Amino acid sequence: MTAHTKKIVLLLIGWLFVIIGAIGVFLPVLPTTPFLLISLWAFSQSSERFHDWLYNHRIFGPPLQDWSKYGVIPLRAKIIALSTMAISATLVILYSSTPWYGLAAMIILMGIGAGFILSRPSRPKEKETP
Repeated sequence: MTAHTKKIVLLLIGWLFVIIGAIGVFLPVLPTTPFLLISLWAFSQSSERFHDWLYNHRIFGPPLQDWSKYGVIPLRAKIIALSTMAISATLVILYSSTPWYGLAAMIILMGIGAGFILSRPSRPKEKETP
């Protein structure tokens, strides 16, 4: 793949995920920030202009900046992510014929993901004053 083709593909990925993230603003079940993080990464590889635009955007910028600076996952996003994992695991366990080792792998991977999500702060720590 040529550098020009790679740049175009990354720009398309960036804009696709900006659109999905924007839809997430209106659909409570679709988290916005993870999609915008993908967009931010794609733009960082393809367009400094679009990267800076997204990172400093009036609506989308603050959660991206909180993630970048503090590793924050907002409480609402945590609740949605963990609920979605729990519902998905329950449905797979109850309604699929997945072998036990597949279920075990799914539960272990979801547990690792849930542990990571829970380990992140829900809001930036208060800045200490000297």
